[in-house]
Amino acid sequence: MTIAPARSGAPGTRRIASVALVVVLILMAMFAFGPLLWTLTTSLRTPAEAFTNPPQWLPLSPDFGNYAKVFDQIPIGTFFVNSVIVTGLIVVGQTITCTLSGYAFALIRFPGRGVIFGAFLATMMVPLQTIIIPVFVIVRYLGLSDSPMSLVVPALGSAFGTFLMRQYFLQMPPELGEAARIDGCSQFQVFSRVYARMAAPAVATLAILNFSGFWAEFYRPLIFLQSQPNFTLPLGLVGLQGNLGTGSISVVLAGVILAMLPSVLLFIFAQRYFIEGITAGSFR
Repeated sequence: MTIAPARSGAPGTRRIASVALVVVLILMAMFAFGPLLWTLTTSLRTPAEAFTNPPQWLPLSPDFGNYAKVFDQIPIGTFFVNSVIVTGLIVVGQTITCTLSGYAFALIRFPGRGVIFGAFLATMMVPLQTIIIPVFVIVRYLGLSDSPMSLVVPALGSAFGTFLMRQYFLQMPPELGEAARIDGCSQFQVFSRVYARMAAPAVATLAILNFSGFWAEFYRPLIFLQSQPNFTLPLGLVGLQGNLGTGSISVVLAGVILAMLPSVLLFIFAQRYFIEGITAGSFR
């Protein structure tokens, strides 16, 4: 006598659960995409349509001239170049430092490794606002005030980036490093020729997260930069508000859309590496 395996559920029940899941995901996507859609449509409105009540999702007469006004009112090209330089240097710097430190904490044994790593992670709980004054004093002491490097140098290390890379390196077999050492590789050669190449998805994930975060950063540029030629894009967009906030909200949001494009395009073209890096190590 054989016993038939128990079914996980009737086909109708599973179908209902799948439909319910799809509906929930659609609602969540609408909540997430709603503000972005509103920003995009408002950037195409005339100033009179921007405050109509009840509001309309689609502008009656799209005004693409709002985007031209952004270039007329602020030197957005200069701000864009500044943001590219600052964000690019931070991404490259953090990629190097976090990959090296993550490898050291994961695969190199040294006294106090756990304690040092725990103290390093504890810095993630310290808000930036509580340390901004000491950082500003150090930046000024180094002679970097009111320059792009005042944003780059303090951001070259990251506890989160080190944690991300460490978790990725922990899933790699240590036998690979031992085999490389037997072949005569030094510690750095083991890292650069073996483990660093295998960590490409995690490196790509770290680079995407850093680019998105620092590209949109506003707080530190507001504190460290005073001269308009040194402004980054988020800080420069404030000029679109006009005196006492009298500028057109449609032009402001047109500038916001232009500032968002690099991050959106980067995620679209690199999402495969991003998803692979985020999910790596989730299953054993």
